Amino acid sequence: MDPQAALTMGQNALYMLLMISAPVLIAVLVVGLVVSVFQAITQIHEATLSFVPKLVAAIAVFAIAGPWMLTTLVEFIRSTLLAIPNQAI
Repeated sequence: MDPQAALTMGQNALYMLLMISAPVLIAVLVVGLVVSVFQAITQIHEATLSFVPKLVAAIAVFAIAGPWMLTTLVEFIRSTLLAIPNQAI
């Protein structure tokens, strides 16, 4: 395997990681921002108030986008493993 192929494979893996994790990260970011604004407005500073909604949002996103995430990841792994024999050592 030449260095260019290894770098391309690594770049594809990082792009896949970003694409798979983006829905959960965006949902948790939005919920965290909303909860922070709510805490600033009401001056309630409870640690669990920011943790529990983020956890619920992450679980909801996994429930909604989970099948897509799993299918995409399995297809990427499958195509990567099938491409290994084609690489010259």
